[in-house]
Amino acid sequence: MKELERDLGLPSVLAISIGAMIGSGIFILPALALEIAGPAVIVAYALAGLLVVPAALSKSEMATAMPEAGGTYIYIERGMGPLLGTIAGIGTWFSLSFKGALALVGGVPYLLLLFDLPLKPVALGLAAVLILINIVGAKQTGRLQVGIVVIMLAALGWFAAGSAPSVQSANYVDFFDAGIGGLLAATGLVFVSYAGVTKVASVAEEVEDPGRNIPLGILGSLAFTTVLYVAIVAVLVGVTTPGSVAGSLTPVAVAAEATLGQVGVVAVIVAAILALISTANAGILSSSRYPFAMSRDRLAPPSLSSVSERFGTPVTSITLTGAVLLVLIAFVPILDIAKLASAFQIIVFALVNLAVVAFREGDSAYDPDFSSPLYPWMQVFGAVTGVLLLTQMGTTALAGAALITVGSVGWYVFYVRSRVNREGVMTDTVRRRVGNDALAETESAMAEVPREVLVALTKDLDERRERALVSIAADTVGADAGRVVVVRFEEVPDQAPLTADAAVQTASDRSFEARIEALSDDFDVAIEADEVVSHDTKHAIVNFAADRDVDAIVAEHEPLRLRSRLLGDPIDWVVRHAHCDVLLVDNLGYDRPESVALSGDGAPYSSPAVNVAEAIAAANQAPLSLWHSASSATTEGHERAVDAYQSDLSDLLSVPVDTAGANGDRSSTPDVVVRRGASDRFRGLLSDDDHRLPSPGCTTVTVYPHESRQPPLTRRVLERLTF
Repeated sequence: MKELERDLGLPSVLAISIGAMIGSGIFILPALALEIAGPAVIVAYALAGLLVVPAALSKSEMATAMPEAGGTYIYIERGMGPLLGTIAGIGTWFSLSFKGALALVGGVPYLLLLFDLPLKPVALGLAAVLILINIVGAKQTGRLQVGIVVIMLAALGWFAAGSAPSVQSANYVDFFDAGIGGLLAATGLVFVSYAGVTKVASVAEEVEDPGRNIPLGILGSLAFTTVLYVAIVAVLVGVTTPGSVAGSLTPVAVAAEATLGQVGVVAVIVAAILALISTANAGILSSSRYPFAMSRDRLAPPSLSSVSERFGTPVTSITLTGAVLLVLIAFVPILDIAKLASAFQIIVFALVNLAVVAFREGDSAYDPDFSSPLYPWMQVFGAVTGVLLLTQMGTTALAGAALITVGSVGWYVFYVRSRVNREGVMTDTVRRRVGNDALAETESAMAEVPREVLVALTKDLDERRERALVSIAADTVGADAGRVVVVRFEEVPDQAPLTADAAVQTASDRSFEARIEALSDDFDVAIEADEVVSHDTKHAIVNFAADRDVDAIVAEHEPLRLRSRLLGDPIDWVVRHAHCDVLLVDNLGYDRPESVALSGDGAPYSSPAVNVAEAIAAANQAPLSLWHSASSATTEGHERAVDAYQSDLSDLLSVPVDTAGANGDRSSTPDVVVRRGASDRFRGLLSDDDHRLPSPGCTTVTVYPHESRQPPLTRRVLERLTF
C-alpha cells in the first residue's frame, strides 16, 4: 500500500474544522432560536458547544486509533455493528442533506436584499447548479474554501467589533423569560451549528502527529467557534430592539444595518452568501458520500457506489441526495428543516460516544494515540444529554428522529441483514459478558440436586415408554435420598360427579402400582406410584406437584394439533403454571444411554438444562457433547466466543465433554438430547419449540425452567441478539 504524506499541521486542522462549522449556524439560526428562547439564545449557543465536547473527544480518540477509517459512519459501523451503522449512515446522510437545504433556504434571503427575486425558485435553482457541479466533478468545488473562511471571519469580526459599542443592556431584560424548556429547545435547534467540528477525522490519515494535532484541532476549533458564536449572538441581541430580529430571515444584516450602516450590510451579505453556498455545497458533497460508503459496505444497493466513467463521480448517490435536497427546499418550512437537521445530528453524536465504549471494552487491538479523559463518564454524559435534549425539541424533531430510526431498522431487517455477515466490536463484548454471566449462574446452580421428581402420566402408555420416563426421572434425582413419584392422572367429564366410586382402585391400577414400584430396585432410587382422578388434568398435575413440593415434573410431550396451538395445550398450561421446572420428553426409548448431547438454541445453555444433561450423563457414565446452533451468517468472532464459552463450561462439568465447535459433532446420533425449552410464549404458539437444530432422531428432553430460574428479560434479549 502507498503511504499518504502527513502534511496537515495544527493550523490546517483548525482551518478545516472552523470552516466546516461557520455557516448557517450564525447567519440563519439566531433569529429562529431567538423566537424560542429570547435573549437566552446566547446561553443556548454556549450550552450546545458544551454538549458537543463528549462527541468531539470521542471522535478525536477514534480518529487517532483508526486514521484510515474515514469518519463517523465507519466508526459506528465497526464499533457497534451493521444495525447501528445503518442508523448512523442514514441519520448522518439526512442530517447533512437537511443542513444543505437549511443553508440554501436561509441564505437566499440575504441575496434577495440585493435583488428582487422570488425566494424558493432561486433556492431551487442554486441547488440544481450545485448538484450539477458535484456530478461534473467535486474537484471544482473545494478550491475556494480557505478564501471563503477568511472572508467570513473578517466580516463577522468586523461586525462584532464594530457593533459592540452599540450594545444596549436594556435588550437583555427578561433574559430567561422562556424558562428552561425554551433554553433547551433553542439549544437543540442550534446544535447543528457545530456538526462540522469533527470533519477533520475524515482526513486524519494526512495529519502529522495525529495524537496531538487532531484533539487539539478539534477542541480548539470548537472552543473558538463557540466563543465566536456567543459573541456575535450577544452583540446581535444587544444592538437590536426586542422582537426586531426574532423571526427575521436576515438577522445579521438587520443588526449590521443598525450599527454599521449600508456598508456593513453589504459586507455581511457577501459573507453570508459565500458561507451559505459553501455550506450547501459541502452538504451535497459530504452527504452523497454516505450512500456511496454504505453501498460499498453492502448496506445499500450497489448502484449507489457506481462511479460515472465520464465524470468519475458517484452520479447515482449525488442525484439521490440532490433529489432529497430539492424536496426539502420546496416543501419543508425552514424551522422544521433546522429542527430535523439538529435532531439527526444529536442521534449520530450519541452513537459516536457509545462507539468509543464499544472499542474500549471489546477490541484488544484498539490503541488510540489520544484517550478521552473521564472515560466512560464523558461518553455516558454525551449520550444521555443528547437523548434528553432531543426530548425537548418538540414533536417535529422527535417524530423525525423516530421515523429515521424505525425506517433504518426496517431497512436493516429487510435488506441488509441477509447480505452482511459481520458484527461490531460491541456485539462481541456483550456476547462474552453474557456468556460469563451464564457460566456464573450455571456454577452456582450445580449444587441444586432435585430431591423429588413427579412423573406425570396423562394417557395410557406401554410399559417401555413408562419405564423410559421413570428412568429419566431417576437419573436426574440420583441415588442420594432422591425420590420419584409416578402418578397416573385420569380425567372424567364434568358431567360425571367425583364420588367415592371414582376413587376405587381397579385391577389395572394395582398392576400399575406394582409394576412402577418394582422399578425401584432396578434404578436404585425410591419410587412410589399413585393415581389421581379429576375433572381437569392440568390443574391436578400442578396442584399435586405443589402439595408434594416436588423439584421437577417429567411428562411425555406430543406435537401440538392446530386446536391446541390456538386455544392452548394442557401441558403448555402446566409449563406456565407449575411451581417448579418441567421436563417434556419426546420419548423414543431410554435404556442406559451411551451418549448424551446438550443442545444450544442460539443462546447460552440454561443452568437447569445443563444440570439435567450432566445428571443423565453421570448416571450412565456417558460422554456429554455440546451442540450449539450456527446459521450461515455466523462470524468468526461468534465462533470464537462460543468455543471459549463451551470450553469454560466443560471445565465446570464432572463428566467427559466433547466440544466440537459451534455446530457440534453430528457425525453420529446421540441416544439422548437435552435442550432448553422456548421461554417465549408467542414463539411457542407457532411451533412446538425453537427447532433451529435438525431433529436429532432420538429421545429429546426439553427443560422448561420455572420463571424464578429464568434469566432477566434484558439478558434473554441480549442472548438472542448476540449468540
